[in-house]
Amino acid sequence: MENQLNISQYIKEQSFPFWIKKFYHDHEHVPSLHGHDFVELVYVIRGEGQHVFEGHFYEIRAGDVFIINPGEVHTYSIQPGKELEIINCLFLSDLIQGNWLLDLGISQSMDYFYVHPFMDKRERFHRCLNMSGPDGARALSLVETMMSEFDNRQSGSETLIRLQMVELLIMLSRSYQQAQGESSREPVRNHSKHMLIRRIYGYLERNYDKKVSIPVLCELFTISARQLNRIFKQSMGMTVVDMLHQIRIERAKHLLKETDEKVITVAGRVGYEDPAFFSRLFHRRVGCSPGKYRESS
Repeated sequence: MENQLNISQYIKEQSFPFWIKKFYHDHEHVPSLHGHDFVELVYVIRGEGQHVFEGHFYEIRAGDVFIINPGEVHTYSIQPGKELEIINCLFLSDLIQGNWLLDLGISQSMDYFYVHPFMDKRERFHRCLNMSGPDGARALSLVETMMSEFDNRQSGSETLIRLQMVELLIMLSRSYQQAQGESSREPVRNHSKHMLIRRIYGYLERNYDKKVSIPVLCELFTISARQLNRIFKQSMGMTVVDMLHQIRIERAKHLLKETDEKVITVAGRVGYEDPAFFSRLFHRRVGCSPGKYRESS
């Protein structure tokens, strides 16, 4: 079984779930194959190598930026004589506070956080985002500023890092949207609808462990409840609520297999305050109780 990393190994305060550090890798010094319970954003500063992701190998080079979701397994492979310098940024989705999306009106400007990481896995890395030229220099400067703030904690550092993280994700999202616009052959109306669905799905993936309501989604994405449910079901084959349950149950299955946490704890970690409701829903969707599922896994 691959090594499983937990955010608690890196952070001291749950109120600020963020960690950042520069790493140098070569043929002899690469991390073991691992997964984790946090989001990992990687910025390649220099060098080249291969990103070993979910059993596949993808070439990476200076300027590449990619996100690894919780539960995904990866490492690196580097040829003898080659080196890879990267900045690793680890965080929980709580870092990007939900009310900021609404107050700052940026729910349409975070596609690199809510859309790209949930594309088909091979497509994500065959079409890796590469930041070059002035945009790349600006993005790297922002990442290095976050690292400096993190290493030299001062009054207001946590707030600055949160704001800089939002700025970085918006910057990456602009580059991603530009690349998508250049490659998309869909009619504008269809492409816009498709992106809206992907944004909503990404929001659910990032916030499944929190209280998610239809009114909040409608306000975030400027859409009526009726229209939201209609277009989501047309595109995904199920309602928004059903999709949220599906995401939560899949995450619960992973926790039941990979951890020894009690069922009541698992229920809370995937967003269910009522463990009895969670158990009934799990049985209805999986065909057995959470306890039986763990025993058979």
